[in-house]
Amino acid sequence: MASFFRRSVALQLAKVCGVSEDALIPLISAVPVSKKQASADLRVSVSSLLRSGAAPDGDLQTQTQALANQIRPDAVVEEAVAGRGTIHFRLNKLMLAQKLLDQLQSEPDRFGLNSELLRHLQGGRTLVEFSSPNIAKRFHAGHLRSTIIGNFIANLKKALGKDVIRVNYLGDWGMQFGLLGAGFERFGSQEKLRTQPLEHLFEVYVQVNREAESDASVRLAAAEFHRRLVRREDQALELWRQFREITVLEYKRIYQRLGVDFDHYSGESLHDGQTQSVLDELRTKRLLKTTEKGTGVVDLSRTGDMSSYTTLVRSDGTSLYITRDVAAALDRKQTFGFDEMIYVTDKSQTVHFQQLFHILRAMGHQWAERCHHVPFGLVQGMSTRRGEVVFLEDVLEEARSRMINNMRQSTTSKVLEEPEQTAERVGISALIIQDFKGPLMSDYKFDWDKVLQAQGDTGVFLQYTHARLCSLLRRHASESYSCRDVSPLMDSRSVSVLQHLLRYDEVLLQSANDLQPRHLVNFLMTLSHLVASAHRELPVKGSPAETAQARLCLFSAVRSVLANGMRILGITPVEKM
Repeated sequence: MASFFRRSVALQLAKVCGVSEDALIPLISAVPVSKKQASADLRVSVSSLLRSGAAPDGDLQTQTQALANQIRPDAVVEEAVAGRGTIHFRLNKLMLAQKLLDQLQSEPDRFGLNSELLRHLQGGRTLVEFSSPNIAKRFHAGHLRSTIIGNFIANLKKALGKDVIRVNYLGDWGMQFGLLGAGFERFGSQEKLRTQPLEHLFEVYVQVNREAESDASVRLAAAEFHRRLVRREDQALELWRQFREITVLEYKRIYQRLGVDFDHYSGESLHDGQTQSVLDELRTKRLLKTTEKGTGVVDLSRTGDMSSYTTLVRSDGTSLYITRDVAAALDRKQTFGFDEMIYVTDKSQTVHFQQLFHILRAMGHQWAERCHHVPFGLVQGMSTRRGEVVFLEDVLEEARSRMINNMRQSTTSKVLEEPEQTAERVGISALIIQDFKGPLMSDYKFDWDKVLQAQGDTGVFLQYTHARLCSLLRRHASESYSCRDVSPLMDSRSVSVLQHLLRYDEVLLQSANDLQPRHLVNFLMTLSHLVASAHRELPVKGSPAETAQARLCLFSAVRSVLANGMRILGITPVEKM
């Protein structure tokens, strides 16, 4: 509904500037709510008008004042005020409340998504590759960031109208499986594999690595098992399939706890057989060079002097990770016909993806320009009461147990039908918000006490705010309320909430442009603080019927927006806590 007000301001500006209103709409933004003073609702930078040709050149402040003076009040725009290089617009607050709340009551799940600002993002197909752990290993805590960031990106793209394909590209091939296979043949147990699958495989992998360091025969056995895999020998393949199947089943259980799902479980193994056609195409296009060592490389230098290159085939003819990534990208384009592909991995792989996209472009695939890598930093200091954390399930158990303990000690906690499930959801919310508060590229230090605080900008506070609004609405469930009369919402608390809601589509646009969740987190946190103040000072119980109805309408609207935003972040809103 911000579109209605943005267009109304654009119409006013278009009359003054002689430029089409469509060109002006993207230049108009909502004013962040100020705690110190009443603020305007919308604004436009005169510099942006100058750049777009909507205003003649001249002294900026003179231009700002001159343009503001020419704007005439109407039913929507009550006043235009010249600031420092910016024109501020004050809107008719009754109309602001009416339009926003009507839309939130009629289409609560679509609020903000039909905005003109977002229209160019709709349609098309996005493939997101994320999580991508290695099979035959327990889910490492380090994969948590890729999982939740990728899930956020997929959720956001879907909300904005994209056809989204979620791919988990498993590390299920390569020399590591030579080691694991040889190790299992030496000291593996099928009985342990049935009862403690990933724990046993992890034990085998650690043991065989230790022995391979000092025993050449173990290294030879590993190389031989890898060759048997590459040759697709039945016995080796059967063991490998067993490792893969039990690992994927275990991963799916953990993904279910996180509320994450995938459309496709892919893997390096799927594309190993396609690498030969990739190498043949590179040779045909004279992109693959053979070095003195017998390796196959692609020149990445701008001058063609081999000052920078990447290896795609070893001297023994076997493929590498990047070779399989090229094959995977080509196969996905053919299979899914995506418009854009997004890879979510830690920042140590930045160079790898630069090389991958370079090779694809060199092969003549212009769609590689629409392939993106979203890198992220490392989490430091993640530990449980038992010590340093390695596995994600330990983190989830710790979050749940600490949250249950906190809820039991809280004087405001309700008696819950499913306290374990609520604690798990709130704990996961806390992990996600802690992770999403800053730039994804930043490393950050993990601190359980800060993560699980009920006050401040935390996932616990976000869930508490949502649950508190649900509780309020339940208490008044027998009362029918409508948004016909919004005049009781002209107080400063209510107006601040409504002004903040005007920003929602802009925040979604910002998130879509740089694929950073912090914009949405900041928006939801500010909304939570604003509605917490409103809830304290604007009682429903004991107020006149018209006032109670209007406030219930406002609180219901905020609850919807909080829930929508939380779901995009990958958080399941709780209704009681």
